Amino acid sequence: MELAAGKVAVVTGAASGIGLAMADRFARSGLHVVLADVDEDGLAGAAEVVGAHGVDTLVVATDVSVESSVQALAAATMDRFDAVHVVCNNAGVATQADAWFGPRSAWEWVLGVNLWGVIHGVRAFLPHLAAGGDGYIVNTASIAGLLPGLAPSYDASKHAVVALTEDLYTTMHQTGAPVGVSVLCPGWVRTGIMDAERNWPDHLGDVPPGGFASEIVSNHVRRAVDEGLTPASVADLVADAIGEERFWIFPHPDFVEVAELRWRSVAEGLNPTGMGDVPGLPPSEQIAAEVVAALEDLTSD
Repeated sequence: MELAAGKVAVVTGAASGIGLAMADRFARSGLHVVLADVDEDGLAGAAEVVGAHGVDTLVVATDVSVESSVQALAAATMDRFDAVHVVCNNAGVATQADAWFGPRSAWEWVLGVNLWGVIHGVRAFLPHLAAGGDGYIVNTASIAGLLPGLAPSYDASKHAVVALTEDLYTTMHQTGAPVGVSVLCPGWVRTGIMDAERNWPDHLGDVPPGGFASEIVSNHVRRAVDEGLTPASVADLVADAIGEERFWIFPHPDFVEVAELRWRSVAEGLNPTGMGDVPGLPPSEQIAAEVVAALEDLTSD
């Protein structure tokens, strides 16, 4: 699909990170952009950045975990532009809460945004994309959608996004619907994902505390994120994939290699051993030793 001037792109999670970078990239190609996010202050700044390219922008405060909110986003888009061509279901969050002993609210939040946000986005916009005769959907998953071991709720949500997006791609091809589909599976990117709980919703109560040793792991992950790819470089890859109508978008080939090793172990019927050594992080033995040391300090107090 050609990213031609005058077309309309919708991006969720557009107030920062990869979402803002994609919105900016589309604007540089002359597309009008609809920016959606729960962060209304961030949206205002994002609209200034994107609008500086001379395109029309529309800001819509949106909670992607709520179906009616995403339906309202679709309605606002059609009311303003009477068309939509590219939809990037990109909003995503992560929590440091203990998945097994912490509150269920952490699961509800992550699955609500990461999984249901994508489902709501596809269902709200697909009829308009198909009717327009020239549409494209990009769903943001993660390399965690192919390689578990980061965080249970996050991994589960991203695995689901990969699966549903592949099913969507197959359905579009089998039915001949004029809608292209891609799934974005990045590794470390310089975003605010480690501070996602700043947008924790009030209706879920208090932000849950981090699980045991979460600070140790999160410190390593935060450093890897800070040293990761720029969101702009990822947005360029997304634009290329749309132009080539390529399903898989892998910004981090080294992560794909690790995932391939995991797939081989699955094919051999081997029991899981965890993610193992992850690009950008210290060796797994070092992290494990730090966790053990922290446990010993805790029990000795």
